[in-house]
Amino acid sequence: MIKVQKEGVVLNKTHLDFENEGVLNPAVIEENGVIHMFYRAVRRGNHSTIGYCQFDLSLGLLYRAIQPIMEVEHEYEQHGVEDPRITKIDGRYYLTYTAYDGHNALGALAMSNDLTSFEKHGIIVPKLTYKEFMVLAESKGALNVKYPRYNIPNTTNRSDKISYVWDKNVIFFPRRISGKLHFLHRIKPDIQIVSVTNLIELNDDFWKAYFLDFHNHIVISPKYEHEISYLGGGCTPIETEEGWLLIYHSVHDTIKGFVYCACAALLDLHNPNKELARLPYPLFIPDQEWELKGEVNNVCFPTGAIVHQGLLYIFYGAADEQIACATVNLSTLIAELLLNKQDHVKH
Repeated sequence: MIKVQKEGVVLNKTHLDFENEGVLNPAVIEENGVIHMFYRAVRRGNHSTIGYCQFDLSLGLLYRAIQPIMEVEHEYEQHGVEDPRITKIDGRYYLTYTAYDGHNALGALAMSNDLTSFEKHGIIVPKLTYKEFMVLAESKGALNVKYPRYNIPNTTNRSDKISYVWDKNVIFFPRRISGKLHFLHRIKPDIQIVSVTNLIELNDDFWKAYFLDFHNHIVISPKYEHEISYLGGGCTPIETEEGWLLIYHSVHDTIKGFVYCACAALLDLHNPNKELARLPYPLFIPDQEWELKGEVNNVCFPTGAIVHQGLLYIFYGAADEQIACATVNLSTLIAELLLNKQDHVKH
């Protein structure tokens, strides 16, 4: 088993109006010894914006903005901008988030040159009804039976809005691979991957072809007991000599409800839709007070990571109310992953 050090809570909610219900699920990126954190800030009524703060490499808080750095601007995000992730590609910062209109939750993108001002580029995942999704995705064979379970629209919802398949956890790889941009996304229960030369390619024709070949875009599916319900992308993938290190979240159902754990896998450096290795157990689980009790109990939801002096720092939402950090030796983690190579990887 891997030794993980829980560093504790690094950010709490405040009495400020925009974050008086919770702070959670942060994106982080390190520049010149400063950790820039973009976090989901929730005000009463479950309306989210993106807050901003800075830490030093000892996890000391350097600066915290007293107002959101990103707010609701468009109808497609009118109920909240949620769960950011960030990476830097070709000199620009890509910040992805979930746009929630109170009915549909879909992955969106904003970009920046300076980590201060962000230009929104809208929703970048497809808008597909459940029927449209299943017709395309099952054209070459039946999907996991959990796809209907998690994606059939709630018929008791009286909204007059069209119900789309929720497509969240959009996370870009931090560089082009074979000249292409790659990003993970999640339609429950699996984690999927997209690759394009330019984002302008993400049109209706692209998505139709993508979903007609949907099986081949699934990267990781639930396999072990702790991830049996569903999976979702976590932190921006980290490049190592042995592969892309992916820290993701797993979910399993219990008599006390869902339990969210942090997990680890390796993806192929040159072909990241190929899974190389995966821990057969969670990297860490909710076992501390700040993870067990909160707005949603039993949650460790990793969304941001950096590497410093051989340590992997994993920032995560704790019980959907606070932000915490855990550390693990990166070399030890990679070595453990290599002991658990997968025998079912795609070629």
